[in-house]
Amino acid sequence: MITIKELDAFEVLDSRGNPTICVKATLSDGNSGNAIVPSGASTGKREALELRDKDESRFVGKGVLKACANVTEIIARELIGINAHRQTHIDSILQHIDNTDNYAKLGANATLGVSMAIARASAHSLNIPLFQYLGGINGVNLPAPMLNIINGGSHADNNVDFQEYMIMPLGFDCFKRALRASVEIYHTLKKILNENNLSTGVGDEGGFAPNLKNNEEPITYILKAIEKAGYKPGEEISIALDVASSEFYKDGIYYLKGENKKLDSKGLVEYYENLTAKYPIVSIEDGLSEDDWNGWAYLTEQLGNKIQLVGDDLFVTNTKILQKGINKKIANAILIKPNQIGTVTQTLEAIRLAHKNGYKTIISHRSGESEDTFIADLSVAVNAGEIKTGAPARGERNAKYNRLLELRHYNKLLTYEAQNLFKK
Repeated sequence: MITIKELDAFEVLDSRGNPTICVKATLSDGNSGNAIVPSGASTGKREALELRDKDESRFVGKGVLKACANVTEIIARELIGINAHRQTHIDSILQHIDNTDNYAKLGANATLGVSMAIARASAHSLNIPLFQYLGGINGVNLPAPMLNIINGGSHADNNVDFQEYMIMPLGFDCFKRALRASVEIYHTLKKILNENNLSTGVGDEGGFAPNLKNNEEPITYILKAIEKAGYKPGEEISIALDVASSEFYKDGIYYLKGENKKLDSKGLVEYYENLTAKYPIVSIEDGLSEDDWNGWAYLTEQLGNKIQLVGDDLFVTNTKILQKGINKKIANAILIKPNQIGTVTQTLEAIRLAHKNGYKTIISHRSGESEDTFIADLSVAVNAGEIKTGAPARGERNAKYNRLLELRHYNKLLTYEAQNLFKK
C-alpha cells in the first residue's frame, strides 16, 4: 500500500501577482506531486471559501499563510499514513475535518491544494498521466477550447459590460489545427485593433481590452478577425459569451453602463435573442444573475433549445444547487471550477450529475491562474467536451493548451469531436 508520507504548503504568486497556496504531497514510495490553487475575481456568492489572512501588513491582506498552516498543522495530521490512491476517502476526510458546507474552517484553497497534489502524486506513483488516473479508460476526448480574446467587465479596465468574448473552433476534426486557427485569429484581431487605434493591452485572461462603443462591437471586431485570418464564422469558428451578469445586477434590474441601459430580466433576454439571431453565438454563460432564478427559467424557455446556456455563478460546481437547477429545468450546461467546491471528488460528482441529466460541462480556469495544468487533464479525463482557459497568450493560459497538445502528441487515440458538440 502506497501511503501519504508528507504534506507541505507554501505561498507562491498567481498571474495577478497575488499570493496563492502551493501544496506538495510526498508518498511512501518517494513519488510526489505539487498543486497550485487558482483564484477568481468574478466570484459567485455561494462559492466555497478562499481563506485569506487579512493581514494588511502583508500582500495587502491577501496572504495565505493561514491556509498553508492548515495544511501542515491540521490536515497533515489526519492524512499521513492514509492510502494515497483512495481519492474519494481522502477527500471525505477533508470534508469531515472542516465540517462546514463551504470549507469556512480550513479554506477551500487549502483542501483543494491537498486534494489535487495527492491526485498528481498518485498518478506519478502509478506511472500514468494524470488524466488517466482521474478518468481511467474513459477519458478519450480532447475538449473544444473557449478562447477569451476580448475582455470586459471585472476582467478589464474598459467600458464593456460583458466579461468575456470568446471564439470556439468547432469546425475542425483536429485539436492542433483548431488551436492554430484560434491563434491566427487572435493575432489578426490585434492587428485590426491597432489599425483602428484601439488598445491592445490585455486583461487578466489574455484577451484584448479596448474601449468600444457598446457590448455588440466586440463581436463585430472578432468576426472581422475570423474572416481576415481566412476562416468562416459560424462554420469553422463560433462565438461564445460570458456575460457575468451578476456583476451589473441590482434589485431586479440589469445596468448596462456601457450602453446607458436599464433592463429587467425579459428585456435582457430579448437583448440576447437579438444578438443570437444576428451573430453565430453558440453559448452564453451567466446570462442572468445568480439570484434571478425566475429570469433564468424564462431565459432557458426562450433560448435553451437554440444555444448553450451555462451556469457559473449560478451553480458554483455545487451538486445541491445544480440539482435545483435540473429540477427547475434551468440552463443546460455548467461551468466546472474545482476551487468553487473544494476537492477533486466533489468536482467529479458535479460533472457526473451534469452528464447524467444531459447538461454539458465546461472545465474552467480562474482569472488568477498559475502554471498548474490540472484542469487540462481533468477536461480529458471526464470527456468534458469544452475547456475555458483564456486567450492564447500569457504563460499561465498557454500552459493548459500546451498540456493538451502534449497529451495528444503522446496519446494518439485521443480524439477531437467539437463538430458534434452542438448538434441536436
